[in-house]
Amino acid sequence: MPLPYSELVMEHFQNPQNIGRIDNPDAKAIEGSPACGDMVAVYLRVDEETKTITDIKFESYGCASNIATGSIITELAKGKSLDEAKAITWEQASDALGGLPPIKTHCSVLAVEGLRAAIQNYEEKHGLVREQEATTEEVVRKRLCHVMNPSVGLDIIRTKLVKEISVNDGDVLVVLDLEPTHQFANNIREEITEKLANRQDVRSVEVCFDKQ
Repeated sequence: MPLPYSELVMEHFQNPQNIGRIDNPDAKAIEGSPACGDMVAVYLRVDEETKTITDIKFESYGCASNIATGSIITELAKGKSLDEAKAITWEQASDALGGLPPIKTHCSVLAVEGLRAAIQNYEEKHGLVREQEATTEEVVRKRLCHVMNPSVGLDIIRTKLVKEISVNDGDVLVVLDLEPTHQFANNIREEITEKLANRQDVRSVEVCFDKQ
């Protein structure tokens, strides 16, 4: 039996707004996993003086609800200040679509998390985070849960690529169980660095490969 999607959900699914990516974005974030069914990537262009989102795009890997919520979230956020965009809730996204089937409400949650993660990425890059917890091994591990292993579509923690994490006076070391010549080695290194290097108390990020 097909899910009871509203007309608005079907409109945003069939004709999504702001779909695609921004080259050299001011900020970006990826949430979810295609292996788990849904994933969304959010890209931002931000006016540095007004801190207003001047452009926003998304890429979606998932169902009709995932695509529709990515579309509506980007519409709601465009033209908003960062603080206003951070205040957008999944309930607002669902309401703007005329409601979602209960089994699909997680899609609106995922879209909001993608937006907020992209905003956080921008704020960290520009030193706008007022209070930030100290970078510990546990904090690094949580960040690495958002770094994908493209070979299988799951994060590098769940796929057990991370062999070692150490944090010493602002220097972060991540050792991966991966060959340095692996086709995705550079991509994973770049994503790890992006997730960690902008934190206020991080001085350097080193990613080493140690395949046994």
